[in-house]
Amino acid sequence: MARPSTYSIVACDLEAREWGVAVQSKFLAVGAGVPAAEPEVGAVATQAWANMRYGPDGIALLRDGLSAEEVVQRLTDADEGRDHRQLGVVDRVGRSASFTGSECIEWAGGVTGDGYAAQGNLLVSEETVTALARTFEETAGRPLAERLLEALAAAQAAGGDRRGQQSAALLVVRKDGGYMGTSDAVADLRVDDHPTPIEELNRIYLMHDLLFGSTPAEQWLDVDEQLAAELRERLDSLGYDGPLAEAFAAWAGTENLEERVDGVDRIDPVVLTELRRR
Repeated sequence: MARPSTYSIVACDLEAREWGVAVQSKFLAVGAGVPAAEPEVGAVATQAWANMRYGPDGIALLRDGLSAEEVVQRLTDADEGRDHRQLGVVDRVGRSASFTGSECIEWAGGVTGDGYAAQGNLLVSEETVTALARTFEETAGRPLAERLLEALAAAQAAGGDRRGQQSAALLVVRKDGGYMGTSDAVADLRVDDHPTPIEELNRIYLMHDLLFGSTPAEQWLDVDEQLAAELRERLDSLGYDGPLAEAFAAWAGTENLEERVDGVDRIDPVVLTELRRR
């Protein structure tokens, strides 16, 4: 079996109460195995000759209250194949740890900082991991998903892995932060096989943010008489008749924008832009 050349970053935003992983690899469907995360618990990335048990087992240990360093120690001590493994962990309070086995192919290594661990193996150079860490730190204050994606792009621009690109993934979790508050997955996106997977992952993320993101309430627009008339006209032209609130809700549901709609007295400007674009 070929050894996957992979770089990843596990991180958290304690203010937003989010934990996440971003990864790219010359390996099919890297998102199926590398990332694991649970809100209020932590995040794990397992790679190189990945031990797929590290994800669920690491989350279980984090759930029990172990620190990131303790999780790495516990997992690797129990694994006879540890010299071929690579692992990154962030725990519930932002402590981080990274492990690179002695048999991982150069360049291989990791770096940790406040709230993140970045690591990679079979890379062009150390600069790939340096770029992951530097970019994550420089984008402080932005949403965690965007910071992770920016870090991936910077790592690729710095050289990436020696065998090229194939797949990428983004996982960000927050308690009840997913669809309609019924899941914890703020973003769970994968590109399984693509010549430029990071670019494609960014494209999918932008679509995801359009449909499922949120605009601060203070930026929503009041629907006055003039705007209501415009909504009515545009909905009529698209075949949505009946009372305005019902027609608007029906259109939004068809376009998968229902999470950005709350009645018709006020409107998310993102939704208004989409309606006008139609």
